[in-house]
Amino acid sequence: MKRTLIGLFFILLAVWISAVGFRPVAEAGVREIRIADGKGDWGYPNPYRHYPRGPGYVRMSLVFDTLIWKDQKGYVPALAESWSYDPASMAFTFKLDPRAKWHDQTTLTAEDVAFSIDYFKKHPYRWISVDHVDRAVVKDAQTVVIHLARPYSPFLSDIGGTMPILPRHIWSRVDDPKNFNDPQAFIGSGPYMFKDFNKAQGTYLYEAFPDYYLGRPKADRLIYVRSGKPLVSLSQGQVDLANIQPDMAEPLKKKGLVIIRDERGWSKKLMINHKKAPLDQKVFRQALAFAISQREIIDKAHRGFATPASYGLLSIDHEMYNPRTPTYAFDPAKSRELIASLGFERGPDGTFRKEGRPLKLEVLASNVTVAGESVADRDGEIIKKQLGEVGIEVDLVHLEQATTDSRVKSWNFDLAISGHGGIGGDPRILNEMIASQYGAGSVNSARYDADPRLNELLEAQMAEMDPARRKEIVFEIQKVYAEDLPAVSLYYPDNLSAYNPKKGVVWFYTRGGISKGIPIPQNKMSLIK
Repeated sequence: MKRTLIGLFFILLAVWISAVGFRPVAEAGVREIRIADGKGDWGYPNPYRHYPRGPGYVRMSLVFDTLIWKDQKGYVPALAESWSYDPASMAFTFKLDPRAKWHDQTTLTAEDVAFSIDYFKKHPYRWISVDHVDRAVVKDAQTVVIHLARPYSPFLSDIGGTMPILPRHIWSRVDDPKNFNDPQAFIGSGPYMFKDFNKAQGTYLYEAFPDYYLGRPKADRLIYVRSGKPLVSLSQGQVDLANIQPDMAEPLKKKGLVIIRDERGWSKKLMINHKKAPLDQKVFRQALAFAISQREIIDKAHRGFATPASYGLLSIDHEMYNPRTPTYAFDPAKSRELIASLGFERGPDGTFRKEGRPLKLEVLASNVTVAGESVADRDGEIIKKQLGEVGIEVDLVHLEQATTDSRVKSWNFDLAISGHGGIGGDPRILNEMIASQYGAGSVNSARYDADPRLNELLEAQMAEMDPARRKEIVFEIQKVYAEDLPAVSLYYPDNLSAYNPKKGVVWFYTRGGISKGIPIPQNKMSLIK
């Protein structure tokens, strides 16, 4: 009887194996990478539904590939296995990888690239501009030629390395991309397929695309989890990668985790409403800069873990950083002198007044997201004290970041403490963070157009295809910007992360940042074999 039952078991097992297929235990095991994130909600990962800051783009980039990408050293092939530029015809030619396909197994072709450019012309995507593109011509299934309407120096960064390519067979039927809420909205050509986003919990789930043209990704599953305590999460093995505070580095290193440090690609700055008096006067903005001690903010609010920022906006690690950019050494006496030159007089209490009214400014402060993590600090308190010491009365108002962003965007503010990445990437970031023509959609842009000379320089650097000449122009932009000061740069925070090396993935910070300069160590190339 016992032998009969055993025989029956093996018969049933054989039937089951033939029905479902046999997979060895080693292949059946799901390997996953878990990434900690302090905020959680960065929107849905497609071009029109992700949140406009860097973490939202990074989540989208796992699903949608670009023509080219970056690794540790610079640009590398992605959907395009090769590319070239012809100055005579002002055209870039891209040869696509014939192995590339969409997540629904449809072959990706040059038609998809041409379609994507046309679609972004009709339905602008805030991370790129296709205004300088005249047309895209399909030569054959794997060759597309993109003709420029006029010279455009950031093309490889903006179009080649940032523009997500859309599947024509899906998006050609979509007239309202912002409300396209269908599973097909997440069919891309990237290494991972989007499976789930829990908005309430702030978790994301991705699964490896087994037929990815550059090879199956290392991790079968990629999970983002919201964690307010990255030190605990890393120490207990709950996550495999997380941004950390600098003072966490040594304890985590002793636990066997690898610590990586970024270049200075993220900047904290004081946004200024230069449309209202007296902030509309350059002299007054310079007085603010002289009143603020960058070093005191760094030492008291960040325990020394930061570097004073250049007033020219670009990171001092940038290859086009101008070392002769004007500076504003902490000088309260000089600040008072400049304020007095504008007709203000100090009262008995030390506060400046004009026509009987005190010089009073409101400063908006919030827990700003630094490289993807919400960070609480005392910047606002210290700036309030510093401005108060020169005779400016300050009303410090703490708000949620989204509320601060909304007020800044609508010009309903005096001063606001904010920050952004991208300052290590293509110098197009200068245009985006200075001029309203390029930064209208950014809450971090000064949207400053009052200086014709600065406007001319910004336009010139966008059209200069010669790198050496462009560098000269970018040097001059930093100089003029630092003199005009439509915003005051404060510091570059030390940006560190830690990861578990036992998972077999080597994470890194991308030189110049992911895409156009995102200072987050989640480059998808780490996950590609």
